[in-house]
Amino acid sequence: MSSIYQINKGINKSIEFRGLRAQYIGYLAAGLVALLILFAVLYIAGVNTYVCLVVIFGAASALIFYTFRLSNKYGKYGLMKKRARRQLPNYLKFRSRKLFIHLKQNAS
Repeated sequence: MSSIYQINKGINKSIEFRGLRAQYIGYLAAGLVALLILFAVLYIAGVNTYVCLVVIFGAASALIFYTFRLSNKYGKYGLMKKRARRQLPNYLKFRSRKLFIHLKQNAS
């Protein structure tokens, strides 16, 4: 007898949409919303509609190209790892050994 329930085989896999993986989908969506707001601001400011369209389409194509490039280059977690690596110091400087001696005494 076959089961009427379907098993979800995609558990714990990151989402992917047309080659974009994980957080890059959010980055692309946020960028497109920002471009929509930019278009509204330019249009309300009285800029020619064709100029607005050229600027927005140029920026949108650059955004899409850059987002796909980041997705392909860094993958699912690579960009987060790169950002985290920048926050680490290049070296640590200690003027005294008191910290380490204190840690050793507490471990005993």
